Amino acid sequence: MPLQPAPELLVSRWFNSSAGLSLADLRGRVVFLHAFQMLCPGCVQHAVPQSLKVASAFSATDLAVIGIHTVFEHHQVMGPDALSVYLKENRIAYPVAVDAYEDNDSARHPLPLTMQAYAMQGTPTLILIDRQGRLRRKHFGLLDDLRLGAEIATLLAEAAA
Repeated sequence: MPLQPAPELLVSRWFNSSAGLSLADLRGRVVFLHAFQMLCPGCVQHAVPQSLKVASAFSATDLAVIGIHTVFEHHQVMGPDALSVYLKENRIAYPVAVDAYEDNDSARHPLPLTMQAYAMQGTPTLILIDRQGRLRRKHFGLLDDLRLGAEIATLLAEAAA
């Protein structure tokens, strides 16, 4: 089965990025995308710390680490102001997007658009995209650090082959 292109990120706002990012802008780089909610226990305890370790461990490479705050519950307490504080308190310096919703509030789908596009089961979800913009891994929950590091290293090495 051929690899499928990763769906574009559909976002309403960016943090830690002077200009918005798109997967097209990142073509040629491996992308580590992690979807989280700041009130999700699995995200807070495991996925966000893991993303910070990935950003640090691969800082000398061309890996793009991106977060996407994809809120599908507790909307009233997880808005942009709260997210801004959360990012500062947790020293998250890589770009973080806010997953967008449909403009039609009266018939709004309960899930944000990027979450729908990737058929995510919930948060945390990690996604790996190769240099050609193809979806190589989508994983709901926590992935072992060693396995994740090996998968990222393999994708980074593909360009050298």
